[in-house]
Amino acid sequence: MSQPTPRALANPSAVRLDALPRGEFHWLRSTILEQVAGGAHLCSLFPLTLDGETLLVALLNNHEARAVIAAAAPIGAAYPALTPECPEAHLFEREIFETWGITPQGHPWLKPVRFLPGREASAAGPSVMDFFRVDGEEVHEVAVGPVHAGVIEPGHFRFQCHGEKVMHLEISLGYQHRGIEAALAGGPDIRTRHLLETAAGDTTCGHGLAHAMLMEGFADHDVPAAAHRVRAIGLELERIANHVGDLGALAGDVGFLPTASFCGRLRGDILNLTALICGNRFGRGLIVPGGVRYGIDAATAATARERLAAAMRDIGGAVDLLFRRPSVNARFEGTGSVERITADRLGMVGPAARASGLEADVRVDLPHGVYAEREFPLRLGEAGDVLARARQRWVEVQDSAELIDALLREDCAAPAPTAVPPPAPDSLAVALTEGWRGQICHAAVTDAAGRFRVYTITDPSFHNWPGLAMALRGAQISDFPLCNKSFNLSYCGQDL
Repeated sequence: MSQPTPRALANPSAVRLDALPRGEFHWLRSTILEQVAGGAHLCSLFPLTLDGETLLVALLNNHEARAVIAAAAPIGAAYPALTPECPEAHLFEREIFETWGITPQGHPWLKPVRFLPGREASAAGPSVMDFFRVDGEEVHEVAVGPVHAGVIEPGHFRFQCHGEKVMHLEISLGYQHRGIEAALAGGPDIRTRHLLETAAGDTTCGHGLAHAMLMEGFADHDVPAAAHRVRAIGLELERIANHVGDLGALAGDVGFLPTASFCGRLRGDILNLTALICGNRFGRGLIVPGGVRYGIDAATAATARERLAAAMRDIGGAVDLLFRRPSVNARFEGTGSVERITADRLGMVGPAARASGLEADVRVDLPHGVYAEREFPLRLGEAGDVLARARQRWVEVQDSAELIDALLREDCAAPAPTAVPPPAPDSLAVALTEGWRGQICHAAVTDAAGRFRVYTITDPSFHNWPGLAMALRGAQISDFPLCNKSFNLSYCGQDL
């Protein structure tokens, strides 16, 4: 029996469900494994009930083809797990099991990803309170969290140690499941954009842009060039603010207070630049389907360029202090290393992946808006340690500032957003952006009335938490705070 050809989709775009390639499961499995072996990575993997049949839908970022590869196959109540041959499917399949009750047979660890009501335990897999254990003389466990000091959300870290050496770290999240994806079903409505802007609160522009692109993909609708420029400015300011804040936090973790103090203040300067553009320091309400709500006139652009240049001079001084300090470099270098092959097999994304030498950047792989109009640099590290992740942030801050300055010299007086038609009925749409943590994927499927049957979000943290666990393997337990901050992943972005 002949099998279909996987569908290559632009970023963003949509395909009617009757044109979504569907084959037998062995074809879907082969498609995924062949794509991943060729360098593609899973963007999303989710079930879809259609005409009484349950399909498994796979979306992969194929950077060589500069396309999202889409394919589907029926699975019923169970199917042979992908994880043993494709480790990056690990969390996707655990999520499929816990949320839809579909069993990936042969999955090595079907522990729930989140604390869902009524899903605390299952005869088919471990409960949320089960953890891997290493037995042996002098082996001990160290438990951290889920409640932490300060205002961060809960997350539990269980270390299996021999002395100070970490043999295994298991990360348990999902304590405050917000049900955002479930709340999006039946939309779009007045709540949709607000829910998505807060999917990960420090990534308002990243998730807001992915949603706007997805809605435009459904309608094959483009926005004015000036709106694309303002969107990119918001996205890159968000990147600078968070990277600068994290560089300061890394400095604080090793007790180097000059850079820690400077970067805390300088992060605020960048957030205030976003507020200058749209009135909100986090960019809430800036990016909407059809364009942007706030353009940038010539006077505001000139002010923004001056303030950005001043901030970058100060950031450069603070970061130079950090990287010139031998004691800082000695603490960063060789700590929490993740090899390229490991990052690749886990499907890591963003600066953490690039610091390990992995080519993964949506702005280059699947360029959209201004990124499709100009050549954007792909910066790569090699060592994959804390030092590489810190340096990766600094080079990306500089690239972002250069792009923002160039865009502010062009016309950014964007008109009011244009009306976007309602989503096409019985269709699948996908949109990817490069948030400051890495690849963000939004995918939605509509019903016959054009309402969301399914809206699924994959935050970059979903891909990268396993990378943090691997960074601690063989390390000292005292390295955990530094490694954790060098990734700085989102608890709430995992808990959708």
